[in-house]
Amino acid sequence: MDGLLRRAVGTQDKIEMIYLSNDGTVSQRTIKVLKVTNESIKAYCYYRKKFRTFKLTNILSVGPLRQKRGA
Repeated sequence: MDGLLRRAVGTQDKIEMIYLSNDGTVSQRTIKVLKVTNESIKAYCYYRKKFRTFKLTNILSVGPLRQKRGA
């Protein structure tokens, strides 16, 4: 997971993330990673349309953005 996040900083690729908030809510987010530290990532969240900080311990999974197939 750490490698994917750090690579995403350099490439500016969007990634998908499953995140557990402090209140126990699970959400799926599309983000663009801006900075990775030992405890968190700073990213632009397309779900909230804001710059956000996410705790690494609360990230359940990350992966490359899947392209939607046309009908």
